[in-house]
Amino acid sequence: MDFEHSERVQELSKQLAAFMDEHVYPAEPVYDREVGEGERWAQPAVMEELKARAREAGLWNLFLPESEVGAGLSNLEYAPLCEIMGRSMIAPEVFNCSAPDTGNMEVLERYGTEAHKKAWLGPLLAGEIRSGFAMTEPQVASSDATNIEATIVRDGDDYVVNGRKWWTSGAPHPHCKILIFMGKTDPGADKYRQQSMILVPLDTAGVTVMRPLELFGYDHAPHGHAEVDFTEVRVPASNILLGEGRGFEIAQGRLGPGRIHHCMRMIGQSERALEMMCRRAQERVAFGGPLTDQGLVRRQIADCRMAIDQTRLLTLHAAWKMDTVGNKAARAEIAMIKVVAPNMTCQVVDTAIQVHGAAGVSEDFGLAHSYAIARMLRIGDGPDEVHADQVGRLELRKYN
Repeated sequence: MDFEHSERVQELSKQLAAFMDEHVYPAEPVYDREVGEGERWAQPAVMEELKARAREAGLWNLFLPESEVGAGLSNLEYAPLCEIMGRSMIAPEVFNCSAPDTGNMEVLERYGTEAHKKAWLGPLLAGEIRSGFAMTEPQVASSDATNIEATIVRDGDDYVVNGRKWWTSGAPHPHCKILIFMGKTDPGADKYRQQSMILVPLDTAGVTVMRPLELFGYDHAPHGHAEVDFTEVRVPASNILLGEGRGFEIAQGRLGPGRIHHCMRMIGQSERALEMMCRRAQERVAFGGPLTDQGLVRRQIADCRMAIDQTRLLTLHAAWKMDTVGNKAARAEIAMIKVVAPNMTCQVVDTAIQVHGAAGVSEDFGLAHSYAIARMLRIGDGPDEVHADQVGRLELRKYN
């Protein structure tokens, strides 16, 4: 594969990096202050200001490959841009490229009807609303999605939805209006044809956001991750996506790009942590000289650089393969990077914390928050063990 980025991507990278320097990084403390001092579950004013600036700059909806409504970039082309956005916790929303909206927009674009697109995809692409993805359940091991117990039952012209979901990212957000819900329509079918996905407006009777969940003590307001109860929720039959029994098919189409987007953002977080580590090591004096005089510290910096670059190359290869042979054929590469990237970020951020000393475990530098996100992603979108097992199975098939 050719690792050289196209002229368009190089130009977009420059524009995006400049926008981050001029607008996003300076806005981070403003965003935190507005969330901390105001109503935690209200949208900070600075975010809407940044979104307007990003739209004016043409840095909007940069994802959505194979679509006329996005920027028309391939996964490989989007990779370096997603990495730049990943350097800041608030940046993905600024450019309308944040999870779970990106995945949900891809689902609606690929599998939604014209009515679905008009009602939900249009407002999502415009950044007017946000969305959630309701799949994981507290009662079962959801790393095996065939365990899902929530039900979607046909009743005349409607479907009736029942179940309890959690870690539904985005559901507490004040702009969240629509959920994509995964549940069983036919428990007697083949285990990969039992599940379906259906659109459930958040304000439908019977939908109750029970509580926002904390991630290592962070509630991620105003976005958040919610536990949501669905009791006798009635929605039109036309809200079903692609038809009954197609849930796994949709999930694979959705989660492939979603997983690699997470990995791209992790690389951006790791790069920022390494930069902070190097600056800290140059500035702090211990045992008669800067920390960079210590061979151990230089070795730690070298290990982090090598780990980041290895992960980036693996991610670019996975993106290239998704573009050339499709998500299904690239499932081994997607699984590999989903294991490698969060583990690498945990390693790099942990090293940066160590170099920062006591300051590293505070929230003054944001490293503790970065570590929490990276550690969560070793579970989110499937735990390491599941992805590694898939890689092993696919590798062994070569010798059958």
